[in-house]
Amino acid sequence: MHYRLSIAITALGLATPAFTQTKPADVKVEMTTPVFEMFRLAPGKTEEFIRSMAVWDKVSIAGGQPPTQLFLHAGGEGWDVLLYKPPRPKPTPSEEAAMAAKIKELGLPTGALYFVNVREQMADHVHFEATGPVTAAQWVAEIDRQRAERQIVR
Repeated sequence: MHYRLSIAITALGLATPAFTQTKPADVKVEMTTPVFEMFRLAPGKTEEFIRSMAVWDKVSIAGGQPPTQLFLHAGGEGWDVLLYKPPRPKPTPSEEAAMAAKIKELGLPTGALYFVNVREQMADHVHFEATGPVTAAQWVAEIDRQRAERQIVR
């Protein structure tokens, strides 16, 4: 599964976000880390899980954040749904407040109640963060730059 997972990561790392947020060029914006989540869902819970994702996307959108990119199983083994959360500007306090208000408006569970609710929908879950997207040439150039900066001879 690790080999197939790395292929999925590579393919998704090059995915173009369907939603972009622009800020003035002179404003330094701290970005979130790209996140991937793979789910093997509990039998009979696929529709419920995907519908809940659509509701949680409303929370993200209320805070100026993009919806999560959803990939559904079409082949391979061991997973049903893969989520990709591309890097995006970290929410501002006002965006976080808007999301909290949307959570309250929609009556969504949070904290331990969220955990219990979502765990009832899944059989297994893998969560991992990544850097990228980056090409192999860009990565090699960065390694070479760091070695030169530290005067490391290889």
